[in-house]
Amino acid sequence: MATAKSLRSPLFIPFLLLASCLSSANGEKFKANVTIANGLAYGFYRYTCPQVEFIVRKYLMQVYRRDVGQAAGILRLHSHDCFVQGCDGSVLLDRSPERTELPNLSLRPQSFEIIETLRQIVHSQCGRVVSCSDLLTLAARDAVFFTGGLDYAVPLGRRDGVTFPRINQTFEDLVAPTAKTTEILTKFARKDLNLVDTVALSGAHSIGIAHCITFEERLFPDRDPTMEVSLFNSLRQVCPAPGATAPVWLDFRSPNRFDNLYYIDLMNRQGIFTSDQDLFEDPRTRPTVISFAANQRLFFRNFAIAMTKMGIVDVLTDGQGEIRGRCSMRNSDVNDLESVVEQDLGPSSSASI
Repeated sequence: MATAKSLRSPLFIPFLLLASCLSSANGEKFKANVTIANGLAYGFYRYTCPQVEFIVRKYLMQVYRRDVGQAAGILRLHSHDCFVQGCDGSVLLDRSPERTELPNLSLRPQSFEIIETLRQIVHSQCGRVVSCSDLLTLAARDAVFFTGGLDYAVPLGRRDGVTFPRINQTFEDLVAPTAKTTEILTKFARKDLNLVDTVALSGAHSIGIAHCITFEERLFPDRDPTMEVSLFNSLRQVCPAPGATAPVWLDFRSPNRFDNLYYIDLMNRQGIFTSDQDLFEDPRTRPTVISFAANQRLFFRNFAIAMTKMGIVDVLTDGQGEIRGRCSMRNSDVNDLESVVEQDLGPSSSASI
């Protein structure tokens, strides 16, 4: 079982594949048969920033080659953004309750830095025409692609939100790791995601980590009967007491590779979270778990479809929202900050010539 010392690892992409990874950025991809929101389009930036997908993929290839663990962080950041107030980049805002409430405190700081760096690179080459929410969506797709998943097309044209979610909305919308299938299906249905979408999107846990405290109810005071004994014994070594915060792999079979082994874990009662394992225990979702475990191609296609559907939840388009000049701040906040700085500095002392 992984410990913190072994969690950081590079993504090894054979040299001959590097060029193909980049060339595929603007090439043919799997396109989900999904009705997209008005204002979104495939190739939305073909005239204003035609190389945006290439730019994003080139930068992320460097990031994930240094530390493939960042892919799971980006994927999680995107899903948390979309489930709370829609895919509007509100999770990126520094002052948002969404950012500071408990379910989002474990989002990786590096994930926010990666998106802001992407914004700087893209805006320096194209001007301020690409939204932070679109960049996050592209980064999540590439997180899947670079860890072994399907390369799928992403409709673009989202604009960034200018309002904060209400207090506690994060708790209401996000699925807790302790949730059972009924609650999970209910929350996904609110986002127009069906049972197959729910099981497919849960496969994002094919990569990434969990901390002991998030699944300790399965270890203490006694073993959860739906947890396989050898996994329980391994986890108790890493998590010796309630409150432990050590990290463990969500999928110990292939922790840094996006594949269908997560579903095989569930069939062997080796899921980490209650919310994962209960998908196999519940008779409504069990057949889909079994299907994905038996057919990786089927899982990949359904995951791409579900990601496309999730990525259009309550999006802002056309004249709604804005294109942020800094992903962590609304443009009005940036302007207010600059005004305060100017007042503090006082009038310019430069002499006219």
